[in-house]
Amino acid sequence: MSDCIFCKIIEKKIPAKVIYEDEHAVVFEDINPQAPVHTLIIPRKHIPTLLDIGEEDHALMGHLIKVAGTIARSKGIAERGFRVVANCNHESGQTVYHIHLHLLGGRPMHWPPG
Repeated sequence: MSDCIFCKIIEKKIPAKVIYEDEHAVVFEDINPQAPVHTLIIPRKHIPTLLDIGEEDHALMGHLIKVAGTIARSKGIAERGFRVVANCNHESGQTVYHIHLHLLGGRPMHWPPG
């Protein structure tokens, strides 16, 4: 998508602090962190919302979750605990319409969120 900020980050047209990338995903630091560790895990494939995930995307979604574990380990928060959040549409707080997972950790997480 030509106007998607995350697609532009993937294409390296917009700078981001990328900490991981592979053929299916890119991970970068959130510019407005809500925890000591706050990264965004995005697929290279543009999928606007969780409701747009197709049958062909199931393996990709599993890969994003696996990457979340990898990043949690590399950031030293895996054993202490971390949260993975995906927002869908406006009322949930989704502001960029390219699916992404927020990986949050490094402090106690409270329940209920939001």
